[in-house]
Amino acid sequence: MYRREGRILKITVFVLLAVLAAAGIVYAVKARRFSDASDNENNGAAATVDLSALSMTDESGEEENGQEPSGMDTENAEDQFLTESGLKYSIGPYSDEGYKLEKVVVLSRHNIRSPLTGPRSSLYSLTPYSWCEWSSPPAELSVKGGTLETEMGQYFRRWLEEEGVFEENYRPAEGKVRIYGNSWQRTVATARFFSTGLLPVDNIGVEHHKGINNVDPVFYPRFTYCPTSYREDALAEMEGLYYLAMPDLSCDYRLLTDVLDMEDSDAYKNGSFTGFCMDVPVFNLSKGNEPTVNGSLKTACQLSDALILQYYEEPNRYSEISGRELSWEEWEAIGEIKDIYGDVLFTSPLVAVNIAHPLLVEMNNELNTQDRQFSFICGHDSNLASVLAVLGAEDYRLPEAIEKRTPIGSKFVICQWKGEDGEEYISLDLVYQTVYQMQNVEILDESNPPGIYGIRLKGLEMDENGLYRAEDVMGRFEEKIGEYDTIMEEYK
Repeated sequence: MYRREGRILKITVFVLLAVLAAAGIVYAVKARRFSDASDNENNGAAATVDLSALSMTDESGEEENGQEPSGMDTENAEDQFLTESGLKYSIGPYSDEGYKLEKVVVLSRHNIRSPLTGPRSSLYSLTPYSWCEWSSPPAELSVKGGTLETEMGQYFRRWLEEEGVFEENYRPAEGKVRIYGNSWQRTVATARFFSTGLLPVDNIGVEHHKGINNVDPVFYPRFTYCPTSYREDALAEMEGLYYLAMPDLSCDYRLLTDVLDMEDSDAYKNGSFTGFCMDVPVFNLSKGNEPTVNGSLKTACQLSDALILQYYEEPNRYSEISGRELSWEEWEAIGEIKDIYGDVLFTSPLVAVNIAHPLLVEMNNELNTQDRQFSFICGHDSNLASVLAVLGAEDYRLPEAIEKRTPIGSKFVICQWKGEDGEEYISLDLVYQTVYQMQNVEILDESNPPGIYGIRLKGLEMDENGLYRAEDVMGRFEEKIGEYDTIMEEYK
């Protein structure tokens, strides 16, 4: 089945190439939009960058009155839990409807870190502007990131106390709460800061299985099998996603070049950088390694990542050194480069079912662990992206965020509820601090909740309160875990 679909996709890719010329109108429209936005900043009001080309579903949201598509069915009663932007008022407003919270499993991305490369890297030669002075070494959690994660842990603690899962000053018995992170400094530290806010009077340990800055196989999004036939079909899927993203990337590359004044950089002047190229990048797929890409997409993602992290860490840094104020829309377009990079590398069906398998098994075990109340599993954006993709999450774009898919510090929250009818239900949400909450280190509480966005899974029915039957969600986990073995057998 997968081989046949992969070959069909290859044909589709070549057909797409034939129609890409029509994308010129998209370039022109977006270029004008960015030009207008530079002259008229929208003072923080959310504007929408079109990510529909990367949609993994046939459904596409449409903007109305300048708001982003919420991904929610506006005819459903669940709308009572939504703000105007499509965010929820609470992770679990369901207790008011007679549901009792029983268990929570959280898959989290680490919080704000410094860029992955240091001062001697090409990052510093690609712009004449100086980057901010970070409070941590390269790739490690920043002081601000730790503060923000503690805030998020406190928010979860207060919510769990209100739901009756935790008592005040809770000190859980052994096995009730699990805090587990990948062994990189930024993930262990994020888990530690979160647990400090979650359980402030309990010295619960952070479980990690390797030495610091050594990757845990559970979190390593690597190919555990990659025969030639599989690689060819997986490459076809990845290239297909890239082709669909090309019109957006072309505009985003031009904006990034302008924002960083790259043509005045040392790299441009000495010829080591001649501009971003729209040729198909070289994807690297091999057994035992995670998918990677060379060329313009990788370089642009590194720059986008550093610029956005700096915007979270020191909001005024760019405007102070460049004399230019970027609009919200321009920041979204810069973030779009990272989103496209993550989607292309980690979310195509054949890739996601392979690289997410160990983590999917780990999460499934947590959901089935008796007497477990709360699990916190801390990894990376690639982990969230691949897990959501393999579970069949419908396309979404997060409101009040620059990174629309897996923002820094974001959490995939799975809550298990018992209804008054005695049945088990599950809610699925992405929880994240909005841009302004991060920049201003705002206290999170009932009057100022984090971004809480309901996730829909393709093919599963959601009830009027936005809940799934627990057996349906658990069945999806089992199905996708089993699909890994099915593909291995098919690609022998």
